[in-house]
Amino acid sequence: MLNGKCILITGGTGSLGKRLVSRLLSDYPGIKRLAVFSRDELKQFEMAQEFPPTKFPQIRYFIGDIRDADRVARSLEGIDVVIHAAALKQVPTAEYNPFECIKTNVLGAQNLIEACINAGVKNVVALSTDKAAAPVNLYGATKLCSDKLFVAANNIRGHHDIRFSVVRYGNVMGSRGSVIPFFMEQRRKGVIPITDPAMTRFNISLDGGVDLVLHALEHSMGGEIYIPKIPSYRITDVAEAIAPGVPQTVVGIRPGEKLHEEMITASDAPNTLETEKNYVIVPMLYQETRDDLMARYAAHHGGEAVPSDFSYNSGENTEWLSVDEMRALIRKHVCADFQP
Repeated sequence: MLNGKCILITGGTGSLGKRLVSRLLSDYPGIKRLAVFSRDELKQFEMAQEFPPTKFPQIRYFIGDIRDADRVARSLEGIDVVIHAAALKQVPTAEYNPFECIKTNVLGAQNLIEACINAGVKNVVALSTDKAAAPVNLYGATKLCSDKLFVAANNIRGHHDIRFSVVRYGNVMGSRGSVIPFFMEQRRKGVIPITDPAMTRFNISLDGGVDLVLHALEHSMGGEIYIPKIPSYRITDVAEAIAPGVPQTVVGIRPGEKLHEEMITASDAPNTLETEKNYVIVPMLYQETRDDLMARYAAHHGGEAVPSDFSYNSGENTEWLSVDEMRALIRKHVCADFQP
């Protein structure tokens, strides 16, 4: 699928970006060029120690900010495939600096869309978040806006042969700023802060996130939002898995935080298909009716429409991770020598 292609990853020095680079280099040795686009020169320098151009001559490290339309356009010369992972994603930071978040997550997304169309890019996958479903904080609102921009980009591509799609998932296990590294640090201090004992979250590994991106690149018709079928966990079970016997203290839910993660709301149900491993929210394109669109996308993806009152949130999930399963996943995906 990707051998012989030129690929660019925005936000390529982040947790998922680095795993994407690792997987692409191992799974597609015939990639012609793999460009890492980000604004942090130190992270690029550190990443180049792990993936040196002398060993991986197809790698390019490209300094730039997604807000800079000219730099984005320059980075896309000769690029066939774009994976958009650049974002400002810290909820408290976005609440305190709202327009900075808007400039990166919304205006940056539009810069990328227009540049991709003009540069002749063929395939674009943008990363979303559970917080974009019925958002209650600014970060989620900007990502919902970004999702809408990427879906609607399929309406303005004109004669250009390009597809835009979106992948949406929740907490990525072990990524920077996620709960597992935080709890592992807190247990050294002798207390685990719990926001709410009833809180639940979806769980996906970095490799699971990469798998969904690659699935979208291969199967997208354009305009889909892909949501994986993944298990949930209770925040108290994560604390028990990491720090058994360590006291837990309830600190309360932070502003802009939900008790349960949502990835598909009941309002999305009329446009949602279920496949074997994923859900797919079908785009509403102006030239076709909803029924025709649902039928066309269902035939392509081998899916069926979900019930009219369907929703998908971590608190009502049918698959749950036990404490022992959490420990096994931590050893596999976060810390190989982890001991509770």
